[in-house]
Amino acid sequence: MIPETNNLLTPFPTPPDEEIFEELFRGRSCRVERIISTGQATREGQWYDQEHAEWVVLLSGSAVLRFEGETEGRTLIPGDAVNIPAHCRHRVEATAADRESVWLAIHYEPVENG
Repeated sequence: MIPETNNLLTPFPTPPDEEIFEELFRGRSCRVERIISTGQATREGQWYDQEHAEWVVLLSGSAVLRFEGETEGRTLIPGDAVNIPAHCRHRVEATAADRESVWLAIHYEPVENG
């Protein structure tokens, strides 16, 4: 089988109305997805609290990410990456509404320090 080549930054012909989560591949202890945001944010008062760790990088657009205990969100620009430990409560405060914000997210089980 010959591998396929994809471009993660190819825009949609029509910007999507809803955030898109596209699983690119899955391994035994990891999952890689592309997320496309067009102005979406986490609902007011909601926090993500995940069982797994997540490494995320913003490839295009802009976003504001906030962690519980912070008074202000962190503005992300393309190239910014964050490693989010399991159960680290966080939320997306904003994404660019005038263009696609493309994220690459790797969900994984961290190696235990021993």
